[in-house]
Amino acid sequence: MNSEKDTYNTIEIGKGDVLFKEKGSKFFSYVFPVFNEDEVKLHLEELKKKHHAARHWCYAYQIGIDTIRYRVNDDGEPSNTAGQPIYGQILSKDITNILVVVVRYFGGTKLGVGGLISAYRTSAKMVLDEAKIVEKTIDVHFELIFEYAHMNKVMRIVKENNLQISPQKMELNCEFTIPVRKKNSIRIKKLFTDLRCLKIKEI
Repeated sequence: MNSEKDTYNTIEIGKGDVLFKEKGSKFFSYVFPVFNEDEVKLHLEELKKKHHAARHWCYAYQIGIDTIRYRVNDDGEPSNTAGQPIYGQILSKDITNILVVVVRYFGGTKLGVGGLISAYRTSAKMVLDEAKIVEKTIDVHFELIFEYAHMNKVMRIVKENNLQISPQKMELNCEFTIPVRKKNSIRIKKLFTDLRCLKIKEI
């Protein structure tokens, strides 16, 4: 991802059971928001239970914002005919933290390499077209620790910059966690550091 860019696209709600048919074969496509490989595994296990009579469960996922991890899987289809076309649709939508699975029931007629690529690409596109893509900001989280007496100074910066706060503790010392949009983070950190009455660290 571009270091200047501080937004990314993803989905919050999965979609599924989108059906595409080609020469007797049925392709059911699904999309899920995911944040780690364990979630990918769980969704695949669920789909294998649901479609236990299917022939192939092909997928691609992309996880991460600054550091991208991705994987494509043809699951027994000829090399690069399934996972890669699915991943191509993820890239064309410019989305991350996402898993797309296409389940195939073989219909008796072979589709050939070109036919398979087209079918998996179309299936992935159909389910992604149905999913609502949302733009999110990339945030840096700061932890602030300060004495209660300095609350007004801290709150003035919070209000002037429309920052969100999650109060952690409000005893002798106050602890706040503040998410700040990446492109504003250096400026905001300096404002708090200049107060000299608090400890600030990135978490």
